[in-house]
Amino acid sequence: MIKYFKTEKSRLQEIERIEKDCWINMVEPSSAEIEFISQKLLINSDLIIDPLDADESPRVEQQKNCLLIICRIPLELSEDDALPYKTLPLGIIIKRDLILTVCSKQTEVIQAFVEERVRNLNTALREKMLLQIFLRSSILYLRYLKTINNKADEIQEILHKATRNSELLQLLNLEKSLVYFNTSLKSNELMMMRLQQHTVMKELKESEQELINDVIIETKQAIEMAKIYSNILGNMMGAHSSIISNNLNITIRFLTSITIILSLPILIASLYGMNVELPFADYEHAFWIVMSLALGLSAIGVLFFHKKNLF
Repeated sequence: MIKYFKTEKSRLQEIERIEKDCWINMVEPSSAEIEFISQKLLINSDLIIDPLDADESPRVEQQKNCLLIICRIPLELSEDDALPYKTLPLGIIIKRDLILTVCSKQTEVIQAFVEERVRNLNTALREKMLLQIFLRSSILYLRYLKTINNKADEIQEILHKATRNSELLQLLNLEKSLVYFNTSLKSNELMMMRLQQHTVMKELKESEQELINDVIIETKQAIEMAKIYSNILGNMMGAHSSIISNNLNITIRFLTSITIILSLPILIASLYGMNVELPFADYEHAFWIVMSLALGLSAIGVLFFHKKNLF
């Protein structure tokens, strides 16, 4: 899908064709659409295809007539997916008279621009729009990180009442999402540091230089948050594993104690079930003597295990 946008009278308008100072947004483009845009803009089709690879790493690539920037942005998955969040590459191509974005899926980052939820958007200011995309991505990372932390707290409350596999698997998936976030954010940070050295960024106005600083600050904050939450989740998983193991040991110890205590009267009953001469065999109250002996041994066993904190 290809859509064209242009800022006119301080409003983002959808237009029918490529114009000067426009923004081309490509989402899940077909082969025919990739070929059309590459011919129309006189750029290599690989520049459009590369960001569609889910494993593409953030980078900056200078071509003869354009600049390609690939960053990784966060994506919230549907409830049917086991993994709540992941990241995917977003390609941004800057030419002298337009900007192009390409992504394999519809994302919240780009949708915010389409729906005019980004202030002071101007498609003619391509470098500024690039920085606004970075900033929007970093803010979204922070929002998703807080959501992950809240979900982890909710799961922890449930685990305090009962330990179940489903909650532990949810924690594991949240931890995997944090690993993806942490890796992508660090790669984005390195890419931005390289981009800062590029001539395009050095020619920015002072207000736009402040925007770069905002992007770097938000990215660093997101990296720190992802690291902290990942450590917390890792410690939480380790603690719950220890609790499960300890509870299992307590249960086995309790059942073993019960088995030993129950085996004592069984031992007495087995002895008095033998067809041989036994003490009290001819005594009138032999049954009650044997029962008292069995119960007495059981009571001694209970006291012994209780004293050893095993029962």
